[in-house]
Amino acid sequence: MNILHEFKEFAVRGNVIDMSVGVIIGTTFAKIVESFVEDVIMPPFSVLFGQVDFSNLYLNLSDRRFNSFAEAEAAGIPMLKYGMFLNHIVHFAIVAFILFLFVRQMNRIRRPDEDPLIDMKTKLCSYCFKSIAYKARRCPHCTSNLIQRSNRENAENLNISNPTHTLPLKTVIKKRSKS
Repeated sequence: MNILHEFKEFAVRGNVIDMSVGVIIGTTFAKIVESFVEDVIMPPFSVLFGQVDFSNLYLNLSDRRFNSFAEAEAAGIPMLKYGMFLNHIVHFAIVAFILFLFVRQMNRIRRPDEDPLIDMKTKLCSYCFKSIAYKARRCPHCTSNLIQRSNRENAENLNISNPTHTLPLKTVIKKRSKS
C-alpha cells in the first residue's frame, strides 16, 4: 500500500505533469515544424537548386554491381547510405533555422523594447520604492535625498540639518542574545 501512495505522489507532482504537457506540446509542435519544412520550405528549395535529394547516394560495400539505389536496397546488400545522412543534415539545418526565427519572434512579442540591463541601470528609492536611475541623488517621484552617508559628520559637511530624514531608510535586524 505504501508504494501506491508514493506512486500517487510522484504522478500528481506538479513538475511531472508540467513535463508531460511540455512533451505533448513539443511533439505536436515538432509535427507542425516538420510539415512546414517538408511542405512549404523544401519545394521552393527544389525549384531553386534542382532536386535537393541525396537519398540515392550510397557506397556499395559488396562486390556486386547495381544500377540504382533501389536495386541495391532490394537486394539487401551492405551499403553506406551517406546520401540519407546528408538529407538529414540539410533537413536539420532548415528546421533549426526555422525554429530560431520562431523563437526570436516569440521573444520580441513577449518583451518588446525591454533593455536586458535595466536592472543594472536602476535601483529602488528607499522611501517610495519606485525605480530610479542608479546614480540618482534625489528621487524624481518623492523628491527624497538619496545621499549615501553613514555618519552625522558627512551630513553636516553637506549642510543637512536633520540627516535622519535625508538618508535612505534602512531596516536593521539585530540578533537578540539569549540571556
